[in-house]
Amino acid sequence: MGSATTQALAASTDALAAASGLTLDSAAELFAAARSIGESAQLSGALADPSAPAQARSALVSSVFAGSSAPVRALLTAVAAERWSSASDLVDGVEELAIRAAAIASAKDDVAGELFGFSRIVAANPELELALGSRLGDAPAKAALVEKVLGGSAAPATVLIASSLVRQPRERRVRRMLARAVDIVSAQAGRTVATVYTAAPIAAAQQSRLRDALARRYGGEIAINQVVDPSVVGGLRVQVADDVIDGSISARLAELRQKLAS
Repeated sequence: MGSATTQALAASTDALAAASGLTLDSAAELFAAARSIGESAQLSGALADPSAPAQARSALVSSVFAGSSAPVRALLTAVAAERWSSASDLVDGVEELAIRAAAIASAKDDVAGELFGFSRIVAANPELELALGSRLGDAPAKAALVEKVLGGSAAPATVLIASSLVRQPRERRVRRMLARAVDIVSAQAGRTVATVYTAAPIAAAQQSRLRDALARRYGGEIAINQVVDPSVVGGLRVQVADDVIDGSISARLAELRQKLAS
């Protein structure tokens, strides 16, 4: 992510925080806008063109998205007024606003946890992952498949986010898209995500101690997502963003084998 995009995303997120009247329908509109911009190289290029006056880019938004609700149109205008490092970064930015808007509209639901759970379903079903990630697949059919899998068990915001992402993967793997969405939803709620890999499920008391320890290390509230992985053997491996804490027995054995071989 370039420095221009970092600043543009921060400003766009601030605009979202200041917006009023956002609903799940607003999030759906933003997802639709992200698809429209992403599907048109001409439109995305024009909106991300740093040589074009901000007023001209805003006027383009008003013209193309005239049918959008006022809050969404205002957010898209704010996005277009910023300088982005690339057209693809701008599309990612609109998509992130859509995910955050869905999280805001469903603050009482465990959207991050449900998205993580869905990512584990995808990971355990290669055929499902292939169907959702295929370049040849029909976008509405992919969205319908997500809705069928999640059924009535997930919050509407979770279904909206997951089904919207698979409609326009933009060369991204399904699990990577879902992981990003989990991070964004958690960030919107002021939480840091820690993915914990263990050979067997850990008890609630151990989870609580681990959460407290991670909170002291990283600051703020920690959301723990647990993955049962037999290859861990014993102990646990924790990943927070790009930081990995590996206290598993398998890691210790690998380190011992390396020392014996040297």
